[in-house]
Amino acid sequence: MHTRLIPSSQQPLPVIGLGTWQTFDVRSTSAYPPLQQTLATLHAAGGTVIDSSPMYGRAEEVVGDLTSQPEAPDAFFYATKVWTQGREAGIQQMEDSLRKLRRPSIDLMQIHNLVDWKTHLRTLRDWQAAGKVRYVGITHYTDAMHDELARILSSETLDFVQFNYSILDRHAEKRLLPVAAERGVATLINRPFTEGNLLLRVRGKALPGWAAELGITNWAQFLLKFLVAHPAVTCVIPGTSNPAHLADNLLAGEGELPDEATREKMAAYVRGL
Repeated sequence: MHTRLIPSSQQPLPVIGLGTWQTFDVRSTSAYPPLQQTLATLHAAGGTVIDSSPMYGRAEEVVGDLTSQPEAPDAFFYATKVWTQGREAGIQQMEDSLRKLRRPSIDLMQIHNLVDWKTHLRTLRDWQAAGKVRYVGITHYTDAMHDELARILSSETLDFVQFNYSILDRHAEKRLLPVAAERGVATLINRPFTEGNLLLRVRGKALPGWAAELGITNWAQFLLKFLVAHPAVTCVIPGTSNPAHLADNLLAGEGELPDEATREKMAAYVRGL
């Protein structure tokens, strides 16, 4: 799988990861086997990033349970979030996340949807200095907040920013992606399928014949490869609990990537469907 460097550390990160919103929020261990296979599929393809949040129900705890075997814990890059008001509440929530994920420290802690971000950022600076978090980031999921994310990136030193971006939702290209590149901030891309709407749009439609020139064999690969090809994108994190769907997604991180002219051709084709 292709990798991109995290600018603040030069650590390589595989370009396709896994989101856990809804998909890993299960109530019974009887639902664990396919999720275990999903994580095994991610690992086998060279993927590492697992993104979660306290907002996602039991997802953190489920990830912790499934990666608790002796050989598994350090095989992944764990990203989660703080999503509450106030310093003490934030500390308690982050401690709870470490406990649920069964981690003494976390690779990436993000301030979810900018909730009380100034308060939590001060705490995270301390945690980062103490080695409890490796990287610090901020997130949102709507176009309306891209300018605010860019403004914060311009005024604060951060390692990551997570936001929405897809082949038909390209608002992030206007300012946010350029600012992230300029400031040396790694990017995680959420909602790459616009919560499944893009997959519904292309369902039953034929891939263009020229997609084969890029080694593209399915629509998930087509939609994700468009994103991965942007030079300011570090990692895309589509959510799924289905190992077969994840295997399709992961193919986007391999092989030739489209140039800018081909990316525009890809977007025009999807718009025309």
